[in-house]
Amino acid sequence: MTDALTRTTARTAAGITLEEGLELLRKMTLIRRFEERAARLRAAGFIPGFLHPCSGQEAVAVGISAALRKDDVLTSNHRGHGHLMGRGADPAQMYAELFARSTGYNAGKGGSLHMIDADLGFLGANGIVGGGIPLATGAALQLKRRGSEAVAVTYFGDGASNEGAFHESLNLAALWKLPVLFVCENNLYGEFTRQSEHMVLENVADRAAAYGLPGVVVDGNDVLAVKKVAEEATERARSGMGPTLIEAKTYRHKGHFEGDMARYRPKEEVEAWLKRDPLLLFPEVLREELGATDAELDAVRESVEAQLDRDIEWAKEQPHPTPEDALRHVYVDSHNGKALR
Repeated sequence: MTDALTRTTARTAAGITLEEGLELLRKMTLIRRFEERAARLRAAGFIPGFLHPCSGQEAVAVGISAALRKDDVLTSNHRGHGHLMGRGADPAQMYAELFARSTGYNAGKGGSLHMIDADLGFLGANGIVGGGIPLATGAALQLKRRGSEAVAVTYFGDGASNEGAFHESLNLAALWKLPVLFVCENNLYGEFTRQSEHMVLENVADRAAAYGLPGVVVDGNDVLAVKKVAEEATERARSGMGPTLIEAKTYRHKGHFEGDMARYRPKEEVEAWLKRDPLLLFPEVLREELGATDAELDAVRESVEAQLDRDIEWAKEQPHPTPEDALRHVYVDSHNGKALR
């Protein structure tokens, strides 16, 4: 019988150990439970404003992040909690931001749509559709000018691929061979509109050909498939060969925002996609390929629940911003036109 150490260190054809696989599962579970708890907390009055849950899309954020280095940078969109946590963000500080507390990621003034952590290379979520795409392209230009081997990544949905910023960014990134990954999380709906009603193409990735860069379609509910595609794209970018457009086919389990009943989606479609939940599929991979036990899988879930219990209680105890904080971070002291640091 294979002992625990061998199971932990032996790699599968997908190139991961059991320990690495359990960590991927932990991150996806953390994102899912963070959002499910956030929905309940919002209903209980702890969270003002909107929430745009990414439940069902966790494999994209975790798979992409697994291929990145510490010096890489990212931009996100309105559905960005998973992207930030995939990068290793602190859920307690995220809850504090959702609760509008001064110790949150944006000192309680940004909320769900505007979290940022420059220390993690996370250059911000964005409430503007497609708004993060040119920002990541600009970051990639700066990385190239520095001579760095780091890459930039930008997440967006299928609807954002109709924005001018998308097309302008792909054109410049291809022209200048910028180290950037354009990651389209295609959950089939741009807000409330089905993809077939706002574009003729079946695959967003086909748009890459117009700009002379690779377009890759991947199963966005398969974390290992996403990881593999991301590794290939980052290697290409780091070697000076330029950008890649990755289209991850996935599905959001809930509506566009928390409270959207999503009656515009056929019941049969929802049921079919729920059967392909990444948190149902990946544990089976760990069992079959790496011999993960039920006890090991249960331990992952239990550790996530315990962590979020602590994080939520900590966030609830944090202070709200004071009235005097209202104009902090709005104006910058300057000298001769230059900001003082």
